[in-house]
Amino acid sequence: MAMLIELILRKAAQEAIRLGNRYLCTEHVLLAMSMNSEARQLLTQCGVNPDTLKEHLKLYLETEVEMVSGSNNEEVLPTPAYREMLERAKKHSQREMERAHEREGKENGKGEEDGKTRLLGLLLAMMDQKDSFASYILSSYDISSHTVQASVMTGGVIRATWLKELCDYYDDDSGSDDPEDDDEGVELCNDDLEDEDGREGEDYRQWHRERESDLQLSRCTDSLTMRAADGKIEPLIGREQELKRALRVLCRRKKNNLLFVGEPGTGKTALAEGLALLLFQSRFQETPVRVPEELRSKEVISLDMAALLAGAKYRGEFEERVKEILDALIARGNVILFVDEIHTMVGAGATVECTIDAVSLMKPALAQGTLRCIGTTTYKDYKAYIENDHALSRRFQKIDLAEPTAQESYEILKGLQKDYEAHHGVSFSDETLRTAVDLSVRYMNDRFLPDKAIDLIDEAAAMIRTAEEGRTKNVLPGDIEKLVSEYAGIPELRINVTEQKRLARLEEDLKANVFGQDEALLHLARAIKRSRAGLGAPARPVGCFLFTGPTGVGKTEAARQLALCLGNHFARYDMSEFMEQHAVSRLIGAPPGYVGFDQGGLLVDEIRRNPYTVLLLDEIEKAHADLFNILLQVMDNATLTDNNGRKADFRNVVLIMTSNAGARELVSTTIGFTSSAEDSRSKSEKAIEKLLSPEFRNRLDATITFNHLNREVVLMIVDKLIRQLNQQLEERRVVLTVSEKAKTKIADEGYDPKFGARPLARFIANEIETPLADEILFGKLQKGGALRIEVDKTSGEFHFLFPDAELPAKSGRLRKIPAKAR
Repeated sequence: MAMLIELILRKAAQEAIRLGNRYLCTEHVLLAMSMNSEARQLLTQCGVNPDTLKEHLKLYLETEVEMVSGSNNEEVLPTPAYREMLERAKKHSQREMERAHEREGKENGKGEEDGKTRLLGLLLAMMDQKDSFASYILSSYDISSHTVQASVMTGGVIRATWLKELCDYYDDDSGSDDPEDDDEGVELCNDDLEDEDGREGEDYRQWHRERESDLQLSRCTDSLTMRAADGKIEPLIGREQELKRALRVLCRRKKNNLLFVGEPGTGKTALAEGLALLLFQSRFQETPVRVPEELRSKEVISLDMAALLAGAKYRGEFEERVKEILDALIARGNVILFVDEIHTMVGAGATVECTIDAVSLMKPALAQGTLRCIGTTTYKDYKAYIENDHALSRRFQKIDLAEPTAQESYEILKGLQKDYEAHHGVSFSDETLRTAVDLSVRYMNDRFLPDKAIDLIDEAAAMIRTAEEGRTKNVLPGDIEKLVSEYAGIPELRINVTEQKRLARLEEDLKANVFGQDEALLHLARAIKRSRAGLGAPARPVGCFLFTGPTGVGKTEAARQLALCLGNHFARYDMSEFMEQHAVSRLIGAPPGYVGFDQGGLLVDEIRRNPYTVLLLDEIEKAHADLFNILLQVMDNATLTDNNGRKADFRNVVLIMTSNAGARELVSTTIGFTSSAEDSRSKSEKAIEKLLSPEFRNRLDATITFNHLNREVVLMIVDKLIRQLNQQLEERRVVLTVSEKAKTKIADEGYDPKFGARPLARFIANEIETPLADEILFGKLQKGGALRIEVDKTSGEFHFLFPDAELPAKSGRLRKIPAKAR
C-alpha cells in the first residue's frame, strides 16, 4: 500500500481513538483526508471545502458513533463498511491506473503507482457506499463519481465536452467488469459479521439497523444545527424571556415539549432557529442566555412534512415512515425535533377506515419525555386543531409570542441590516429603518411586525437594484414611502406629511373646508391634540364626540375633512340601516347557528384592516338601543370582540356620532332674543339627554353643537360649490365665471334654514348645471369655451354669456377661441 494511503489510514485510527469512538468508520478516513495536505488539494479540486467538511465530520462522529465507556481507549474495531471501502478502493485505483496507461499509449497496465490515483480510488470507494454519512456529506456538495474523475484529470477545471466524453467512456466500460466484483465487499461484510463473537456481531447488526433508519431520517429531515454550523441561520434579536422559558421546558423530565403560538410573521420559526443556534454556540463560547449542560450537545432537527407524505401511496406506508423516524430519533437520544406548522400533522395520514394520524403516533413519546419536540402554529390553527385535542395540547407547554413593539422591531432591523446590505449591495440609514417600522404599523394593518417591516426594506433594496443606472445605492425614506403607497393604495403625498405637521395646522385646515363652525372645530382640534400628546386615557379611543345641530350645517363634512387632515381612513355607517335589533349583529357578526356566523362583523373587520380611522356613525338617534350597549365597551376600553373571538383595537380611532336630536328647538330660535335662544338650546340638550343614557353621555369627550349658517357663510359655501363645478368642467375645457349678483341670487334662493346648505347644491344643479349640460352636448360649448353667468336686470333670471376667453388647451397651453368659432 502506498505511503500516502498508509499515513491517512493511520491518522484515521488516531482520530477515532482521540474522539473516544468504539468503531473505526469510513467517516474517520474522510476526516483524516481533510487534514492531509495532498488529500485537501484533491477535495478542493472537487469543489469541497475541507475545513467545513472537517467540522461536519467531527460533529457527526462526536454525536452519532458509539463511544467507549471509561477513559481507556487504546484500540478501535474496523466496521464492515470500512473494510469494504478498502477493497473497493484497491479496485478503483487499479482500474484508474490501467486507464491512465491506456490513454498514454503504454502496453503494461501495472505501471508505477500514483499517489493521487490512490486517493481518487479511496474517494470513489466512499461515494459507492450510499448509506454512509461520508457519501451523504460528499453528495451534498453536488459531486458525483464522474465529476470527481473529471476534476482530477482536468486539474479542477471541468469542461462540459470533456465531462461528457468521460461519462460516456465510463458508462461503456462499466458493463465489461465482472458483476461479482461488486458483491465481494458485501460477502466480506457478512463473513466478518459471522467471524465476530455473538455480542460484537449483534452490535454490528444493530449499528446497520440504525444506519438504515438514518437514511430515512436524512430524506425527511434537515439539521438546524448543521445550518447553524454553516452560518446559514440569522441571529435571533430579542426574545430573551421566551428563550429562557423554552430552555426551562426542555430541561423538564416529562412533557418537555414546546409550542410557540403567535400571529403570522411574529417570529415563531425564527425563535426556533435561534434556539438551535444558541445550543450550537453554547458548545464553544459563552452565550447571552445560559444553556444547561445537558442541552448543549443536543441537535435540533426539522421535520419536512411534505417529504414525509410524498409518495406514500399504500395504506400503512405513511405510518411506517413516521414510526421509523420516531424510533431513529429516540434511539439517537440527543435530538430535539422541530415541526414548523405542527397543526399540519393533525389528521395527516388518517383515512375513513383508520383514524390514526401522525400526531397519534407521537403522543406516547411526547408524554414519556423520550422525545423532545418544538412546534409552531398560529392562534387560529391552535384553536381549530390543537386546543380541541386535550390529549395533545396537555403534552405541550404553550409559549405565546406577542407581536414585538415598534422599538423592538427597529432593533431587529438593525440586527439584520448588515445581511440585507451585503445581499443587495445597498445601504440603509437609521431613518430609513425607522420609517419602515412606523409606516408598516400605520398602513399595513393586515400583517404583523417584524415581518412586514422586513419585507419593506427587502423590497425597497430590490427596487434600488432594479432601478436605472446612476441611481444612488442608499435606500432613502422616500423609497419606503413609495412602497407603502403601493401596498396601501394611499397617495404618496399623504404619507410624506408627518403627523406633527398635520396636527400643527389641523384647526386651520378644518376651518378652510368647513365654514361657520369655528367654535365646534376648535373644540375638536384641541381634543385631538390632547390625545396625540399622550395626555388622554391610554386605553380609550383618540376621541369620542357627539355632533349635534340642525341638518345641513356641516356635521358629516367636518368628520370627512378631519380624516383628510389627519391622513386617516374614513368609515361612515348610516344608522338607519341598524334600526332593527337583528341588524345590530352585522357590526360584530351573527351568533352561532345563524347565517353568516363565519363571516365576522363589519365594524370589527373595518377597524382590524384600518386601525387609524375616523369612524362616523351618522344619525345615531335612528339606531336600535342595543347599539349603544356595544359602543360602551368601545368608548371605555377601546376594544370590540366579534363572534369569532377576534378583537379590534380602537385606540387609534376617532369616534364621531352625529345627531339631529333637538334640531327643532334650535330652528325655533327667535333671532335677536338671547333668552329665547338659551331656552331653545336648553330644550335641545334635554332632547339629547332623553336619547342617550347617563353612562353613555359620561363617556363622551365632548358634545359639540353646530350652529345655523349665516348669510356670509352661505356665500362662502356657494364659492366652494362653484370651484368644485369648475374642476369638473376642466376636462371639457370649459371655464365658468359667476358674477357676485348671481352668487347672491344662489344664496338667497338656494338656502333654507330648515334644511341647511344641502338645498344649495340642488339649486345649482337645476338652475346652472342643467342648461350648462345642454350647451356642452349640443350648443356653443361642444368644443370648449368660456361661460359667464349674470343676473338679468329686468327679469331677475340667470343670463348665460359667451365672451372671448383664454382657455387651457389639451397640451396645457393657452389659446384664444374666436367669437365666430363659438
